[in-house]
Amino acid sequence: MSLNIFWFLPTHGDGHYLGSNDSARPVDHGYLQQIAQAADRIGFTGVLIPTGRSCEDAWLVAASMIPVTQRLKFLVALRPSVTSPTVAARQAATLDRLSNGRALFNLVTGSDPEELAADGVFLNHQQRYEASSEFTHVWRRVLEGETVDFEGKHIKVKGAKLLFAPVQQPRPPLYFGGSSEVAQDLAAEQVDLYLTWGEPPHLVKEKIEQVRAKAAAHGRTVRFGIRLHVIVRETNKEAWDAANRLISQLDDETIAKAQAAFARTDSVGQQRMAALHGGKRDNLEISPNLWAGVGLVRGGAGTALVGDGPTVAARINEYAALGIDSFIFSGYPHLEEAYRVGELLFPHLDVAIPQIPQPRQVHEKGEVIANDFIPRKTAQS
Repeated sequence: MSLNIFWFLPTHGDGHYLGSNDSARPVDHGYLQQIAQAADRIGFTGVLIPTGRSCEDAWLVAASMIPVTQRLKFLVALRPSVTSPTVAARQAATLDRLSNGRALFNLVTGSDPEELAADGVFLNHQQRYEASSEFTHVWRRVLEGETVDFEGKHIKVKGAKLLFAPVQQPRPPLYFGGSSEVAQDLAAEQVDLYLTWGEPPHLVKEKIEQVRAKAAAHGRTVRFGIRLHVIVRETNKEAWDAANRLISQLDDETIAKAQAAFARTDSVGQQRMAALHGGKRDNLEISPNLWAGVGLVRGGAGTALVGDGPTVAARINEYAALGIDSFIFSGYPHLEEAYRVGELLFPHLDVAIPQIPQPRQVHEKGEVIANDFIPRKTAQS
């Protein structure tokens, strides 16, 4: 099975050390463009663009990267309860058309109560997933060309439709990650690819089996992906030295502050990440070559695969054997690490290098009047 390998655009900042401003790298459009173009040339399938108030806006960043890349896909966040599903469908179709079919979408419900409140969202965990399910139901149907009437507990639309269809049919793929029971239910019923953070293989296997069984109950199949950091070097020793250097400027106060912030979220996935290291520096290799040091101060994905190219490739293939076909990687700093992954890791993997999409025929519809198209006259008429 050829693997889809994604990279990451660090729109919240980048640097050589976690939890430190020493040698930190300012992130501007030029730097993000460098990373995107490197990923494009190396052969990554696409880039994940993060979301949240600590990040530059994912949609605007993705749009700005379209003209400077050729085949790179852009995985951007949908935010239920923050955005209308019909507005989000129009945005998604536009991004897909402007990029010639290079748009992918990641459903993000959010978990930080302070950030959610600042965006006007005051729903609890259960309610957010109810709203997310309703959002996704409308979003998918509108993008697939239906005219939608829907009245749910959180969302109500009447006559919702899309005039300009996306390039990818029936719609662009939808990604989603969540470890709670309600999250898995949503994934099984509505999404195309279920994402997990980088837990040890036996825990990932359990989650895959659970989601696969839930999807089968709906008569569906779901693809699987995993989100990890990667530290690859020419030798295993060099890789472990690099991992230790990444957290060498962390102090206990910074770790405690970060862990306290993560603890206020109601994310089951974040709780599982924190349990892997317990906020302690010792015993960070929680599974062979799987290192939890990143999660000491970084929320979300907190583990990294560490080693030389053949070793890391072997661990990746262990996850692939569980049914995972997509890997979303990152590394610090992201520009240099993208090249290291391409040069030291790709040769040991069966990587699905994407093709450059060819120009597509434009089907002219004419001007829109009163929210509908005026039929174009033909020679016979």
